[in-house]
Amino acid sequence: MKRLIATAKIAHQLSALVIACFTLLGSAALAQAETSELRHLRFQLKAAKEANDKPAIIELSRRIVAINPKNSDIWDTLAKTQLEIDDLDRLEQTLDAWQKVGRRPAPAIEDFRGGLCFKRKDYQCAERHWLAFIATKLAKADVATDYDNLANLCVEQARWGDNAAYRTKAIAAQDSAARRVLRACAFLRLHKWDAAYADMGKANKMDRTDSQLKEWLPQFERLQKFLPRIKALDAQISKSPNDVTLLLDRARLFTLADRPLLALDDAERALKLQPASMRARIQTAEALLQVDRAEDAAKLEVSKDLVREKDRLVTDDALRELGALDTRLPANPKDIDALASRSKILRDVRQFTLALTDVRAALAIDDKSAAAHFEAAHDLDGLGQTGEALAHARIATELDSNDSAKWFFRGVLERQRANFAAAIESQTRSLEIGESLVALNEREECERRIGKTSEADADLRRIQELAPQR
Repeated sequence: MKRLIATAKIAHQLSALVIACFTLLGSAALAQAETSELRHLRFQLKAAKEANDKPAIIELSRRIVAINPKNSDIWDTLAKTQLEIDDLDRLEQTLDAWQKVGRRPAPAIEDFRGGLCFKRKDYQCAERHWLAFIATKLAKADVATDYDNLANLCVEQARWGDNAAYRTKAIAAQDSAARRVLRACAFLRLHKWDAAYADMGKANKMDRTDSQLKEWLPQFERLQKFLPRIKALDAQISKSPNDVTLLLDRARLFTLADRPLLALDDAERALKLQPASMRARIQTAEALLQVDRAEDAAKLEVSKDLVREKDRLVTDDALRELGALDTRLPANPKDIDALASRSKILRDVRQFTLALTDVRAALAIDDKSAAAHFEAAHDLDGLGQTGEALAHARIATELDSNDSAKWFFRGVLERQRANFAAAIESQTRSLEIGESLVALNEREECERRIGKTSEADADLRRIQELAPQR
């Protein structure tokens, strides 16, 4: 009996040993199969990277981490690629899954969460994660890069002091010509001129071939020509920080120096201090247009058709006259002549909506003002409302029948509406008051349109006498 029990035990042990052997063999075969699949996936991933096939990189990386979730390099590749293509929802899922792997989450997860928040414009979240990433005591190059990211984040929020501070920390971690140039740009926004130019000088000594330096150095050189006048205004503004004229004068210098963002800072501040200032409105809109923010300029009722000279700037004369009228009108809001004059300047820079607002204010004070009706006719014509424009032009000539310019413009509007007989009569009245080539040309064109050939020929002969080169 004892022998039978011993034999049974041995048989059971042998059976267990056989099962264990088969299990080990099965696990080994499975591991071998997994290793073979991983090798194949890694080979495909390498090819996808070489081809820069981002969808393939993402899919292959996902498959690899599903088999080997502890491979941080592949998680990094997956997250980085999703961030590059702005696949933000799936990136968030990737980071959540990655964070659950192992006892200590990879530090890079904080970096990617910072990038994710930045893309979503959640700057407070981005800053928190990037600072946490820096706190993990990275290599100097990684620290410098994340301080660069934090500085860029501050640019989006117009936090120029913090921007300069983060640039300084990036330089402390790893100095470079590019980082010096970027800090110099931050110093410009803070009006720290000497510090900005010191950084540019340092960058130039470090690496004259740096792309950032090549881009920005000519712009700094242009600004430098205006610095003496800018610094003089800085001193005046420090004593009178709410002086709108000083702010707009400095904004003008920034515009001339091709620094529209600096101009915008001053012009917006001036407009906030004096919302009724047309000079401040025009200078603010001009700066907005220079930085391709036409929609924001439109909110100020300034169109992208703002007339600027060959250097792309509104003229000094126009700004000076607007400023003078801005000062004159608060003292006497019912100054019809000032309103009409400002309307004309606004019309000259093709801002017909603003011009019409001023002239309508003038007509509300005195609807018998010939000058106001004349300006209204021009503004409405500029807005394509020729019928209403003609009505105001007729009133203007009735109120002031001895002004050749008013009759001339009335004739132009009548010609535009194909009333050639009336246009001829208006141009004749204009010529009787004072002969001019433009009126003769208009009348000749209208005469030919209705078959008055002999009259048109007579006008042509007179035109040739006045302008033989024609």
